Amino acid sequence: MNRRSRVGAALLTLAVATGLGACSQAEDDADAAVTLNYWLWDDNQKASYQQCADAFHTANPNITVQISQAAWGQYWQNLTTQLASGDAPDVWTNQGSYYPQFVSAGQILDIQPYVTADGVDLSQYQGGLADLFTKDGKRFGLPKDWDTMAIVYNTELLKAQGIDPAGLQNLTWNPTDGGTFEQAIAKATVDANGHNGLDPAFDKTKVKTYGYLAEWADGSQGQNGWGNLAASNGFTYLDKNPWGTQYKYDDPKLAATIDWFKSLIAKGYSPALDKASTLSRDALMTAGKGAMTFAGSWMINTYLAADAKVKFALAPLPTGPQGRKSAINGLSDAIWAGTKHKDQAWKWVKFLGSADCQNIVGGNGVVFPAIKSATNKALDAHKAKGRDVQPFIDEATAPGGTFFVPVTEHGNEVSQIVQDAIQSSVLGQTDSATALKKANDQVNALFK
Repeated sequence: MNRRSRVGAALLTLAVATGLGACSQAEDDADAAVTLNYWLWDDNQKASYQQCADAFHTANPNITVQISQAAWGQYWQNLTTQLASGDAPDVWTNQGSYYPQFVSAGQILDIQPYVTADGVDLSQYQGGLADLFTKDGKRFGLPKDWDTMAIVYNTELLKAQGIDPAGLQNLTWNPTDGGTFEQAIAKATVDANGHNGLDPAFDKTKVKTYGYLAEWADGSQGQNGWGNLAASNGFTYLDKNPWGTQYKYDDPKLAATIDWFKSLIAKGYSPALDKASTLSRDALMTAGKGAMTFAGSWMINTYLAADAKVKFALAPLPTGPQGRKSAINGLSDAIWAGTKHKDQAWKWVKFLGSADCQNIVGGNGVVFPAIKSATNKALDAHKAKGRDVQPFIDEATAPGGTFFVPVTEHGNEVSQIVQDAIQSSVLGQTDSATALKKANDQVNALFK
């Protein structure tokens, strides 16, 4: 789920974290006790999946699932190292930016024969997710969750500027004048003397609170920012997705979107990239340095926590020239092709993709499960905690309202090339169109 800025190549390392070590046991017969090693990266979800593992063990007494968790960057480093050494976990949580490299290397088991034999109902999953982890008739995972994007805003800061939350429900955007979205951003921006961005006395050199915090370390996807507005402007990443081979980063519609974000910096409504704080956007939002930003549904428990020091709320993304568009992403669980326990691993993956497990996850209100009925349980759990998360649901269910971030080979290389190009433009080292044309040529050369 970017989840959390999914950018950068996983570097090989020999220092593998304790607890993420030896994985597959020796081959056992069907009735022998087996321990499956299962990896995930999100500490917020570990407890939910431990509940799933306990329920699975009760139903399958001969199979024990041992869960290991590591932070995002370390997770992919360790996984890449373990796969290279032939000692990987039996099952691991997979993500669209990384899994193509594992497919190309033959490291993930094709589970389509199991899916067919067991008659797994693929229609139970949120639209499109079932096809995200497939290639050439092979299937490399079942959907486990999904995430979409929304505006998150500081309620007190907007109230102080007289911004009505009701007005945030139908914001518009275009790359020329920014629409009502830019007007809201300008009004939410306040300088050291209390003047907002619409006031002629506003001093952009002494900004106290920025109206919008942008994400510039977002790889080739822009899931946490530019990608959503670019899509609403008519931009598409690829000739086809997943598994396309021709990127379209040279599209003028993307350059125009990046230029609009740059204009926010020039006007003082958003911080300059070279002067940005080393703190995360959520930390800056909590510190009152930003009034609005884009956030994924995986951030619900950060922004809408009951004990949060600052009151935040959600609003839908603005509607662009081609409508309102949100990135939608999903995770799955991969079975290592080298596991000694393929049948047992399939039972666990099938359980993870079932209503029995996803209802548990949904009931804990951490993420939105892939199964539609379990999504409702997550929504109910959030409502019980006093959280209004409806914008995420509305984005996911709106006809034509979502798009998948790119899933192709060379994902890590593409991510770095495009991010470098966009950052060079934002820093004023080149113009957006030139930077993106050069990056697009480099990216497409990878597929020749």
